[in-house]
Formats: sequence, C-alpha cells, structure tokens
Amino acid sequence: MESLTSGTLAGTGSFRCEQCGYVVTLAASDELPACPGCSGASFVRASLFSGPRFQRRAGETPTEEERAGLVAAARAEVSKPGEYLAYEDAGRLRVVGLEKEWTRVGRSLAADVRFDDPTVSRRHALIVRQPDGVRVLDDRSLNGVFVNGERVEWRALADGDEIVVGRYRLQYLHLTAEALAESQEPAADAAG
Repeated sequence: MESLTSGTLAGTGSFRCEQCGYVVTLAASDELPACPGCSGASFVRASLFSGPRFQRRAGETPTEEERAGLVAAARAEVSKPGEYLAYEDAGRLRVVGLEKEWTRVGRSLAADVRFDDPTVSRRHALIVRQPDGVRVLDDRSLNGVFVNGERVEWRALADGDEIVVGRYRLQYLHLTAEALAESQEPAADAAG
C-alpha cells in the first residue's frame, strides 16, 4: 500500500501511522498532521478489515494442487451440464448450480450464496447469466471482487476461473454435455 507523508488528502477517511498504528480521521480538506502518537509522518489508509484477525495466514491460500483437487471433486459431483460455483465452507465442498439470471453472493440473508463472515459485504457480488456468457459484477463491496488474482468491477467468466469474495475462493465451472461425458468415460471403463 502506498504511504502518505504530507499534503492534503483526497476524500474523507481514516489513516493509520505506519510506525505506531495510531489512527487519524480526516475530512476532505484536512492536512495530514504529524502522528499524535509518535510524531511519525508516514500514513496508510486505514481499513475496517485490517489487522491480524482479517489477514490470511500462511497456508490459507490453496496451492495449485489443492485448487485442482477441489475443482476435480466438484466436477465429479455434477451430473448435468450447466454453470456452477464450487467452494469450501467449514471444511466441506459445496457446489451451487447457477440456474437464475442473477445469483447474489454476500452476507445478506437474501443472498443466494451466503457467507456469514465480516470480510464479505452484505451485497458483495452478482453472477449474471446471459445468452452471451456468464459475468461477475462487484455489487459495491467493501473489499472488492477478484478474478484470478485481479480486482474487477465486471468480468466475463471462463471455465476454471477463481473468484475471491472476502476470504472465500469460488471456482466457476462451465460443464458442457461433452465434458461430462468425457469425465464419466474412465469410470465406465473401470466398471466394465
């Protein structure tokens, strides 16, 4: 994150001293003062979700092998063609079919895919199905929506894309009839 050391800051907000952590709240035209806690001059924009409680710990980001295993397990659970979201929640694999035009993702009780977690906004993201494809839309979330590591506002999705919403990683799967038939052939060969 870029450090701020002097001048007038654009917009209202809270800024945290990089030396001692003291938080200063400024209005749009306020000048950045010396830190009241330690007289430091280097500040970063403070976030409600900063600090150790909301940071990913080592090992929380899945390896490529773990991600591939989750995607393979999700594909094995699917029996009909379509679009799906697959994710882990409380150590369990969940696969949700995208059947409506709009699928809401968030913390709200009205969300179709609900995460009761403070890193997820009540209205975090929308998955939009249209004749020309499936897209993800950031629905004014606080922490943003990421597709394959890049923050996005609106992005077309392809099979295998990873969507990050707060601390949750959702895998987008688009399974065609041909892909399902291919994935079930080895199982049929082994049985016969």
